[in-house]
Formats: sequence, C-alpha cells, structure tokens
Amino acid sequence: MCNIILLTLKSEKDIIFGENFFCILTENQQSNNRHVVRDIDSTYIQFHFVLRGSMNFLFNNGAYKLNIDERNYLMLYNPMRDLPLNINVNGQSTLISILISIDKFHKLFSEDSHNITFLSKDNIDKRYYNENKISKSIKIVLNQMLNDYDVNNKGNSLYLKAKVYELFSLIFQKDIDKEIEKCPFIMNDDHIMKIKLAKDIIVSAYDNPPTLAELSKKIDLSLKKLKQGFKEVYGSPVFQYLLEYKMNLSKQLLAGGKYNVNEVSMKLGYSTASHFISAFKRRFGITPKQYIMHKS
Repeated sequence: MCNIILLTLKSEKDIIFGENFFCILTENQQSNNRHVVRDIDSTYIQFHFVLRGSMNFLFNNGAYKLNIDERNYLMLYNPMRDLPLNINVNGQSTLISILISIDKFHKLFSEDSHNITFLSKDNIDKRYYNENKISKSIKIVLNQMLNDYDVNNKGNSLYLKAKVYELFSLIFQKDIDKEIEKCPFIMNDDHIMKIKLAKDIIVSAYDNPPTLAELSKKIDLSLKKLKQGFKEVYGSPVFQYLLEYKMNLSKQLLAGGKYNVNEVSMKLGYSTASHFISAFKRRFGITPKQYIMHKS
C-alpha cells in the first residue's frame, strides 16, 4: 500500500492508499519563491527530482543550505536524525519528491538489495547522501507523471504509483541509459510540449477529434513522432488514450444523473447509442444502465 499526496502551489489534493510512502508534486509557476515544509522523521528515505528551475534545501533550521539545479536529483537517508522537508522552491520551478520508509523500501527490493549500497548489512544503519543527474530514462518517467496525472480521475493514482515504482527500478538498474540510447525517438522539451498540446487538443474535441494527420499538422510534429511520442509520454496510442478519457467521462456524466444513456452517447460523439453501450461494456464489464443502477 502507498500514500500518494499531490501538492501544487495553487491547490492541494490528497489521494491516500496507505502509510509511509508518498509523493509530493510541486509546481511553482510564479516568479516569487515558495516554501514547502513537511515533518519527516528518520525512518524515511527521500528522493527529490528537479525537473525545472532550482531548489534550496534547508537543513538544521536553515543553518545549512543545499542548492539543487535543474535536471538533478537528490537522495537522502539518515537513520540517526529526522530530516524534515524545508525547501525554497524558486520561481518557475518544478519538483517531484518521493518519500518512503526504509522498511517499506527494503521490502520492495528485498531480492535485489545486494545491488543497492545503502541497503547492505554494513550500511543499513549509516546515513546516505547522493546527488545525480536525471538520466534520459528517468526524465521520461518524471514527465509522464507530471503531464498525465489528473486529480479528478481516481484511477490515475494507480498509474502514478506504477510510475514511482518504475523510477525506483530505473535509479537502481545498471546501464539503463545504454539501452534507452538505442531507442530511435528520445524527446526533447519542445517535443514533450507538443505532445502535451496534442493531448489537450483531442481532449477538448473528444466528441469530434481531428485525425492523426490533422493533429500532427496542428502541433507541427511529424506523424511518426506524434505517434511514438504520445505513446512514450502517455503510455498508449492517441485514440486509445482518447477512448479511455471518454469512458471515464461517460461514468461521470451517468453518475451525475443529468443525462440518460442516449444523451451521453450523443455528447461523446457516438453515431449510435449501441456503439457507446458496446464500448462501455468492453471497458467496464457492465452496461451503462447497469452502472446507473449500481450507483443509485
């Protein structure tokens, strides 16, 4: 079980799965610095990924300051003393922090702990500090977490949890970047923004989306890079992603009680209600009417 907390500096949303394992996503889109504080005791290991801008980590009530710049990450663990979060998030900066109890972390990697230095028998009671560059493979996962998490879709919390596990795997898996270099399509920041724009376009026009060819022209990206990049960032092809979005939206509309099955079908752009009913049943295993009865 894991406890995942989403924090933005505009609002705060908690999605709870359990204890002793959580993620803090912080985006400061303002020019002024912001302050993030959390009480974290000595039982936790901390991972902090700076995707954009820079952060100042303050220790010992501000007596010691550590600056982490863009595209770097920090790992901290000290079983001898608490390491509360005291972070100055600089303007126009993005930070993803993951905190997990050392006991839970050890259980996740019990079979592979010999590959993780600070989990060895000789080091388990020693403090650990490590600062590294964010590799290409890790950056891809972090951008997926940042771009694809929707606080209004509870199912996405499972997606975020899986990405956290994937991050752990990448951090401690040797030579992973050698493998990813073989990939013919590694996105830069401009490509990622175009892929995000593509997602926004199809979601806003879910009832009558553009074709892939039209979409590639709208975002000024080749069809090949659109298809490859979208799957890389969002984990599925364009129209499979759109179908999942429409199915989740249909559940919200049906649960609201304002629209009947035919009306929801029309709003989602289906040519007939039977097509919508078939798609809904394939996705959720029940018909829309059965879903309405279950929610009543």
